[in-house]
Amino acid sequence: MSKNWASTLRLPKSTFPPRPQGQLRDQYIQRCADDLYRWQAANRPADGEFVLHDGPPYANGSLHAGHALNKILKDVILRVKVQQGRRVTYIPGWDCHGLPIELKAVGPGGRRMAPGKIREAARKLATKTVLSQMKSFRTYAVMGDWERRWTTMDMAFEIRQLRLFQRMACRGLVYRKYKPVYWSPSSGTALAEAELEYPQGHVSTAAYVRFPIVGDYSRLPGLQGLDGRLFAVVWTTTPWTLPANRAIAVHDDLTYHIVRAGDDAVLVAEGCLDRISKILGGGEPDVLGTFQGSELTGLQYVNMLRGKSATPQPVIHGSFVTAESGSGLVHCAPGHGFEDYVACSALGIPITAPVDNDGLFTDEAYPDEPERLRGVAVLDGGSAAVLALLGDAVLDVHEYRHKYPYDWRTKQPIIVRATAQWFADVASIKAQALEALDEVRFVPEGGRNRLEAFVKGRSEWCISRQRAWGVPIPALYDASGEAVMTEQTIDHILSVIEERGTDAWWTDAPDDPAWIPAALGSAAGYTRGRDTMDVWFDSGSSWTMTDRQADVYLEGSDQHRGWFQSSLLTRVAAMASQTPPSTAAVGLSPFRTLITHGFTLDQSGKKMSKSLGNVVSADQVMDGSLLPLLKTKGGGTSKDALGPDALRLWAASGDYTRDMVLGQPVLKAVHQSLLKYRTTIKMLTGSMHESARTAPLTVVDRIALLQLRDVMDEVGRHYDNYEFNKALGSLNRWLANDLSAFYLEALKDRLYCADGGGVVEPILAGVLRMLAPVTPVLVEEAWDHRPAWLKQDAAAVHPLQQLYSAPVIDASRLAGDEAELRAAVPVLMATHAAIKAAAEAARVAKALGSSLQCAVVLRVPGGAALSVLDRYRDELEAMFVVSSVELNGATPADCPFSEDFEVGGTKCTAVVLPPKQPKCPRCWRYVAPAEDQLCGRCKNVVGGETT
Repeated sequence: MSKNWASTLRLPKSTFPPRPQGQLRDQYIQRCADDLYRWQAANRPADGEFVLHDGPPYANGSLHAGHALNKILKDVILRVKVQQGRRVTYIPGWDCHGLPIELKAVGPGGRRMAPGKIREAARKLATKTVLSQMKSFRTYAVMGDWERRWTTMDMAFEIRQLRLFQRMACRGLVYRKYKPVYWSPSSGTALAEAELEYPQGHVSTAAYVRFPIVGDYSRLPGLQGLDGRLFAVVWTTTPWTLPANRAIAVHDDLTYHIVRAGDDAVLVAEGCLDRISKILGGGEPDVLGTFQGSELTGLQYVNMLRGKSATPQPVIHGSFVTAESGSGLVHCAPGHGFEDYVACSALGIPITAPVDNDGLFTDEAYPDEPERLRGVAVLDGGSAAVLALLGDAVLDVHEYRHKYPYDWRTKQPIIVRATAQWFADVASIKAQALEALDEVRFVPEGGRNRLEAFVKGRSEWCISRQRAWGVPIPALYDASGEAVMTEQTIDHILSVIEERGTDAWWTDAPDDPAWIPAALGSAAGYTRGRDTMDVWFDSGSSWTMTDRQADVYLEGSDQHRGWFQSSLLTRVAAMASQTPPSTAAVGLSPFRTLITHGFTLDQSGKKMSKSLGNVVSADQVMDGSLLPLLKTKGGGTSKDALGPDALRLWAASGDYTRDMVLGQPVLKAVHQSLLKYRTTIKMLTGSMHESARTAPLTVVDRIALLQLRDVMDEVGRHYDNYEFNKALGSLNRWLANDLSAFYLEALKDRLYCADGGGVVEPILAGVLRMLAPVTPVLVEEAWDHRPAWLKQDAAAVHPLQQLYSAPVIDASRLAGDEAELRAAVPVLMATHAAIKAAAEAARVAKALGSSLQCAVVLRVPGGAALSVLDRYRDELEAMFVVSSVELNGATPADCPFSEDFEVGGTKCTAVVLPPKQPKCPRCWRYVAPAEDQLCGRCKNVVGGETT
């Protein structure tokens, strides 16, 4: 009766579980995140510090997958740098001021609350949210100096921000001006371009309106015999702005016609003639005269809405005028349009905007009868009310569907409205800002053009907001309403803020003399301003937290017009005058490398948003909620919770420079990869033997080490280039093709049946190093389940603390010529593939079973291939996992299972034949002397025991 030899085998024994144990997760996260951050801060050299500056998330709600993507990408970079021997500094921050927090804290009616109460409620909400978000971030195994976290509402931060503002003001880069800004009636504040969105499908009331030309216009050709009057026809999609009309623009180089309209005539550009003819009643237009637009500039007209006090207004040249829409004559309201403002202010034309903070008409909108428009919402009935006043002057009214700016917070349309606001001068620092970007690395490179375009397209920045929750603009106003802001007044205000806090700016009595510096004389008549700074100025000031240029800024691609830009502009504004010509020496840009990632999409490719209800939380990814339930042994089900590593692997596996899809198909692939890693680690930890450290290396071992080093080099380069998906792609290919399909398959016989040698320990070290930046919890868990003998080895270094470039094996063990081995590998791999193919054909035909049942004959005519195979003849059976290999031996005439292959131009053939000897009952190789007898090697291993 055959003996059961299983007890004599060295089968893998590992405590590593097939899936993570939830009860230990917090412990592993603590070790691989917080403990590791403290360790590296103490053990990596200070002179190699790597600073990743946090783009502060907004503290007004729960986190979603986009937040996780951002924080995890940052964490991967930090871990790569620790592996490279760098000390990393990452201090998380939060953006805590602004309208969304204020609205959430006090509701829509909060605008009527006392500023102090608003600030108290907003601070409480922001503080609570920061702690909640921080708790969530830490569950992602993100390491950082959480105890030194900063927020834009910290007193120290606010003081730094105000000092930065002071430096800019002293350079003349901050000024107050009455001019059009984006204004949100629903929020009651000015907005920046970055705070707008442009949804499709907005419907405006558009109209063609005529204005009578007055004065002498007889010089125009074609007016002879005209009994009626001449009118200028304008087209507007915002009729509510007509009360603020102060000019009509034409283009000097366009051709214009005088067209008969009953007894009267109208002016129209040639390219717009068909449109206007339809409005006038159709038919062939009766053109009375034709001339260039330059003939019209200098004419005057009357805006009827200005009533009895109306004075003639000019027709001017406007470079923005085209004939592609409307009439070719453009209504200009410099108080409600940016281009209008530029054109009119250059000519000294007055600016007016008869609309209040709530978007309601004031008495100035219709001075003859103020009650007709007073209190009418310009966006809700305003256009209809104005057109009703114009009566017969309105030629046509129609709906116009187009993109229109909306407040991204309230989701309500905004208006353009002239108000007195504080601005930062961008035009004068633009060249230096662009120069600073020349020395910045962009990932992806396309980010350079995007950021440069935003900077080039900007001349000034409206930095004031009309809210209570924010950092005050430190301005005083005299009795006439004129702003007073000097270096001395700001110094004095800051000294009071340092003593009382920023809340006191709003809560102290309006006539409190403590805020007025003695240099202004009597405090009477001076008041404190109530404007706050744009939140982009808040977060854009965060570079002041460090005395050096950050190595990396990493945020979403929307921050080219937001935080990236505000950070760049504030730093250049504050520092450019102090620097030598070379920006590289001083770091004029706040960042050396600028990395951007895309947005998160659902599995249908739609951008995640609360309104669509398709937002995925990071917790859903970590707890397996998005995947089918697992069946348990008791017949029940459970979630496939693979924890933070699943979330992190998703973030690193895709091309983050584009939008990232998050849904069940993607997560299934992520889970498969993660389970493959776990299976590999379980195999490796269970197969490691201390004796292998001194066992001789075979050719297969040396090839495995060569392949390991090559893949580690490749993975390391990708990590260093921030190409995490490519790093994981290289790792996965090596795991499948080189480690699993080649080395571990070839090693099993030696591991289980022979001396237990091999290079499993070095390979595990390499695997864990490559996984460490992306799946640190898995690495921590694997280290926790290392063999007992390794736990007792005081010299063993934790894989998260190892240098990536450190050798995985003692160099003294690496005998042989590496160049010779590298040249041999292609021959051996090609032969291996051919044998596998022939053996698979035999298996499918049921002629043979496992690969060990194969006797292989290699037909190799000669040359380099034969030389290589002959050199390693003694190890070919183990390498190819077959029972015998014969070079150029005899084969039967009929060899149905063979595979041709080519090496260096030499055509070769691998022939698979039935085994020549019986099967060894212990190792299953067909090399036994007789049926049910052990082969010679197994007999020696088990001490001669045969029954």
